[in-house]
Amino acid sequence: MKNILIFLFIFGCQTFMNAQTSDTLCYELRIYTAQKGKLNDLLRRFRNHTTRLFEKHGMTNVGYWTPLDNPDEKLYYILSYPNRAAREASWNAFTADTVWQRVARESEANGSIVANVENVFLKTTDFSPNNLQSDCGHVWELRKYTATPNNLDHLLSRFRDHTIELFKQFGMTSKIYWTPTDPAQGSDHLLYYFLTHPSEAAGKDAFDRFRKDPEWIRVRQESEKQAGGSLTVKVESIYMYPTDFSPLK
Repeated sequence: MKNILIFLFIFGCQTFMNAQTSDTLCYELRIYTAQKGKLNDLLRRFRNHTTRLFEKHGMTNVGYWTPLDNPDEKLYYILSYPNRAAREASWNAFTADTVWQRVARESEANGSIVANVENVFLKTTDFSPNNLQSDCGHVWELRKYTATPNNLDHLLSRFRDHTIELFKQFGMTSKIYWTPTDPAQGSDHLLYYFLTHPSEAAGKDAFDRFRKDPEWIRVRQESEKQAGGSLTVKVESIYMYPTDFSPLK
């Protein structure tokens, strides 16, 4: 009887952990460029109204960030939904909400506050830790990799088998890894992910040490030999702080 109870306890814990890490949500990365000098107005609208209206209509506010170096006055944020159909229904309800229409009208009494909106739909990779916990006082780094033609799978394998563990050894915290869901948005060649660091300087120092690590050099060379060349054509990095109203800190 005791052994059966131990087995059930272990099995239950494992099931709980699997449930915690399993992630079939539809994520949406949205990037807003404010009109010149209007970023604070945009942030105020999100802080006082938009985030609550999103929640009202079934959207989950995952996190909101502004870049440390932000001359273009950008806001990055992530929403999640049960699936793509739920996303469309939520946004339709949000845009039709008379409260939102009033808020938008009042906030733009002196002119538009948003110059441009970009978005991409994302799904987590099979190796993503889905570590969406706050790292208070840390800086967040959003990284975007463009894979060479036909090499996204090789790039993902390298992250799955080696890179994430090496990041950990150099004090970098992996939060979540995504690929786009739509071909038109790069589902065959793009990887997005978040890391956190104690500071921007600490993040850059960690990457400098990582790139010089003999194990990383060996892994990179072997993976590139197998793929017939470099696995990436472009790597983009943005260091950001969470906004004061972001659920993730």
